[in-house]
Amino acid sequence: MIESQYWNPKTETLPREQLRALQFVKLQNMVAWAEARSPYYRRSFAEAGFSIDQLRTWDDYQRIPFLTRDQWMHSQNSVPPYGELPVVGHEGAIRIHTTSGTSGRTPLRALDSRKDWFWSAEMWCYALWGQGVRSSDIAYMAFGYGSFIGFWGLHNGLEKMGALVVPGGAQSTTQRVKQIVDFDCTVVATTPTYAFRMAQEARALGIDLPASKVRTLVLSGEPAGMIPETKALIEAEWGAKAYDTAGMTEISTIFMFEPKDQPGGCHIIEDHLYEQVVDSDTLEELPYGERGERVTTSFGRSAIPLIKYRTGDAVVKVPHTSTTNGRTFDLYEGGILGRVDDMKLVRGTNMYPRAVEGIVRGYAVEEFQIRIEKVGIRDEIFLTVEPHVGIADHEWSAMEAQLGNELAEAHEGLRFIIQRAETDSLPRFELKAKRLQDLR
Repeated sequence: MIESQYWNPKTETLPREQLRALQFVKLQNMVAWAEARSPYYRRSFAEAGFSIDQLRTWDDYQRIPFLTRDQWMHSQNSVPPYGELPVVGHEGAIRIHTTSGTSGRTPLRALDSRKDWFWSAEMWCYALWGQGVRSSDIAYMAFGYGSFIGFWGLHNGLEKMGALVVPGGAQSTTQRVKQIVDFDCTVVATTPTYAFRMAQEARALGIDLPASKVRTLVLSGEPAGMIPETKALIEAEWGAKAYDTAGMTEISTIFMFEPKDQPGGCHIIEDHLYEQVVDSDTLEELPYGERGERVTTSFGRSAIPLIKYRTGDAVVKVPHTSTTNGRTFDLYEGGILGRVDDMKLVRGTNMYPRAVEGIVRGYAVEEFQIRIEKVGIRDEIFLTVEPHVGIADHEWSAMEAQLGNELAEAHEGLRFIIQRAETDSLPRFELKAKRLQDLR
């Protein structure tokens, strides 16, 4: 018997017309569930003059009001600790998780039921199976288990598939790297930044990661996972294939994944989600190929319905016909491109952190930081770079000049003031990296 390349062959290859019909039935059920049980949605729908009886066709989807993070936070602060979005209290939930808080803002608090966690694991199975992970694999979770939702769902998905899971937990990077090798792990789940950090530690320990059993890296938590230069470096460091995924606490699990054939984008798990790309200013839906803000509706999470949620993620959606792997799910080209508010305007020129990283990773660089400051009346960009150990002064001078020229060419002549940092002086990150400071 030939093994399927799909976790759920029926829905992953469903004709688009049938997929849209399935989505609409699930949408009606979720809206009815939210209107009947969630105090927030009952009030929000009433204020917008909307009710489930008006949801008869896809055109009626536009009647549904958007949900923003600020509205969720206001609800949480007004009715602590969980707000009015949940349809259950803590008695009906089995787990609480929060956002990472890397933005410095108060984290969202999310409740999940037992049913929700089964669903979260199922969503991860779509990705893992599509990336070639099987029950015979030994998977290492390079993740500090805590209230941040992180890789919890991935852990559950691996167990559901029957893989052996090694929890990294509260250990040092040295201990984690040694365990990956000692347990003959074949799969490692981590953020792109921490993949680099573990590779650096392995070199310091004299461990040859490409000679290890690791063949699959499941990346998540940062847009860097789909930057070609970053991915190529990670794959070279580990001697393994790296695959991008993305999830969010608000959904409780992932919403997209890059399959084994690596089409240059990530398939949206469309039998469990409905996703739009809108103009952040007009809120009008954008066509395929245009960059905009990702808006999501989840069909699977029951404890906290998530309907028409503005995520703040910058994406470009392309049709499923962009690939030849047989899936009928549309894709986000290049994965998550950043945040819609990530773009920085410096002396009239747009600067995107993702674009800068794509250039910097083409050089012998261990770590970097971007800092924007006002010097007198002029905005300046400072790029602090920690080059590989052993880079001589003359090599650094050549690198500095070439890097500066390439960055300027990519940013309409905008100058980057490049500074060299001492070895191991820049911060390392286990979870989401924060490499940009705007101090203006």
